[in-house]
Amino acid sequence: MFSTPEYRLVSIGAVHYDTIAHAVAKIHRETSTPARFSAKPGGVATNIARAVSQLGVETTLVGAVGGDGAAHMLEDQLTREGLRLKLVQRLEYSTGQYLAFHDPGGELAAACVDDRVLSEAPDDLFDTLLDKETKVSAGQALWFLDANMSEAMLLRTIERIGGHFVIANAVSDAKAPRLRPVLKGLDCLTLNRSEAASLLHRPFETPSEALALALIDSGLKSFILTDGCGDLRVFSRDTLHSFAPPTAEIVDVTGAGDALTAGTIAALARGYELHDATRFGLSAAALTLRTTGALAGDLSWQNLELFDQPDKL
Repeated sequence: MFSTPEYRLVSIGAVHYDTIAHAVAKIHRETSTPARFSAKPGGVATNIARAVSQLGVETTLVGAVGGDGAAHMLEDQLTREGLRLKLVQRLEYSTGQYLAFHDPGGELAAACVDDRVLSEAPDDLFDTLLDKETKVSAGQALWFLDANMSEAMLLRTIERIGGHFVIANAVSDAKAPRLRPVLKGLDCLTLNRSEAASLLHRPFETPSEALALALIDSGLKSFILTDGCGDLRVFSRDTLHSFAPPTAEIVDVTGAGDALTAGTIAALARGYELHDATRFGLSAAALTLRTTGALAGDLSWQNLELFDQPDKL
């Protein structure tokens, strides 16, 4: 018997159509490389929503799509997967698209994204949807935001959902600074070392320990700071903890960070404290590294509970 979620999730942000290329030889500039291609839903908020839903938590996805075939394919697939969709269609834009190139070992060689459907959206785009969702949730929801939204939209979103438990993800080095004005409005932030350096105006070679201390000084209530294969740092209840990530076979790094966040959210929805919830996030990330794409086929709450948990340092 596995625990039943106490909370639902509202995930707000990017809804993309991802194309992933896995090269059979190392990728070089100015030449073509044979590869296997796959196309799947993507975008941080979408990755989180899909994974958390697969982990047994009722999930609503709020985002923007264009007036094209990609939007229809995404809506059909995400609905079949059980997500409750609240998508604004912007007919003059293309649905967000992400294109990634991976070397044979699974490492990301290059990636591009066209996210104008959301990044260039008016800051009040989701106002009506958010007002309805806050009434429906009645305090029984966790809220997730990604930094694919503009700074103005992030500020407005925090204003609309103030008083609820809010988790955010920094998304990338370029987008992490958008979160600066809302840090004190977040209950938890998930980010990696380079995103933390960008957010904090620190050199990219700054050690994780120093970045963790700076994040504490920023006024964040809690955070999860990753460092690739290095130790993961979790700050909660005024205490900084360290975890060693489990050893995992790497097939594709796409979505591993999102899986960490999703596994953690799924545990928070079941009443776990952040310190303990992070263990489930690490297990979800390890499962995702072993598969292609952002969502592991064997991702389930049962498998997370059965997965070997890492030892705390």
